Amino acid sequence: MKILVTGGVGFIGSHTVVELQKEGFEVVIIDDLSNSSVKVLDGIAAITGKTPIFEKLDLREKSKVQDFFIKHQDIAGVIHFAASKAVGESVEKPLLYYENNLGTLVYLLQELSKKDRASFIFSSSCTVYGQADKMPITEGAPVKEAESPYGNTKQMGEEIIRDTCRVTPSLNAIALRYFNPMGAHPSGEIGELPIGVPQNLVPFITQTGIGLREELSVFGDDYPTVDGTCIRDYIHVVDLAKAHVAALQRLLNDKNKENYEVFNLGTGKGSSVLEVIQSFERVSGKKLNYKIVDKREGDITSAYADTLKANEVLGWKAESTLDEAMKSAWEWEQKIRK
Repeated sequence: MKILVTGGVGFIGSHTVVELQKEGFEVVIIDDLSNSSVKVLDGIAAITGKTPIFEKLDLREKSKVQDFFIKHQDIAGVIHFAASKAVGESVEKPLLYYENNLGTLVYLLQELSKKDRASFIFSSSCTVYGQADKMPITEGAPVKEAESPYGNTKQMGEEIIRDTCRVTPSLNAIALRYFNPMGAHPSGEIGELPIGVPQNLVPFITQTGIGLREELSVFGDDYPTVDGTCIRDYIHVVDLAKAHVAALQRLLNDKNKENYEVFNLGTGKGSSVLEVIQSFERVSGKKLNYKIVDKREGDITSAYADTLKANEVLGWKAESTLDEAMKSAWEWEQKIRK
């Protein structure tokens, strides 16, 4: 069965391609390589023994999207990762984000809506919850007003999919709301490859640990948390990838009672910034150079998932500990700097 993975040489996309191929799916990747490297295909092949079909394509070009689906008429499902994701950049360039994250989604759904049957998985985010009123966060928590154009594209993306499913019975869709992906494949063949300054905490930690960055800034230490630093739910990227396979199998096997569903993907456990730093120090045996600086505007105090729905309905559960995920991230960082 042929599955399209957009953004499939990116961080989460590449790990998901590996898990799909392990389960026997034929994978086609679309990626414009704007924030990734085609060399990732070699890593996927090294792990699975098979190189996925790859097409370099900008999903903003509607005619090329249409041509792709004419060429690959046997696509049974789409896992859609391709999107711009830097919060700060989205504030500076909102139109870029709305075009790249929403226009491309519309073009994909237009093509899938023509099929007799299609499955669609959307890469969403816990940012849709904002600062939730209660912890842990369930899927029933209210969606708060977005703090950035990036966050708004995730909210609007979910709404676009839901509205499309409402009038398209042949389309089955799941939105997966990620918490904080981290780590790398245990083989050391693929991992996170941030271009420029990392947007996420863990690669900034590992880059500081290896000497690429002089110092890590910890934004605030007076939040109402155990140690004053922000709390997030950090999930190993391989666990996250496996959840996509579970969600896809649910769609393909017609196990979803409704043709649009949402699931949180996290560990169910929150870790503070200082606890994440301590995890790095444990697995690396190194002291990390960091300092406390002023809070960042828009940072929420705490966000961690209630994973009961994903555990029970998808039959999936995150397995790796914070230290295991951090160890894989550190090993990956050392490998790519050799």
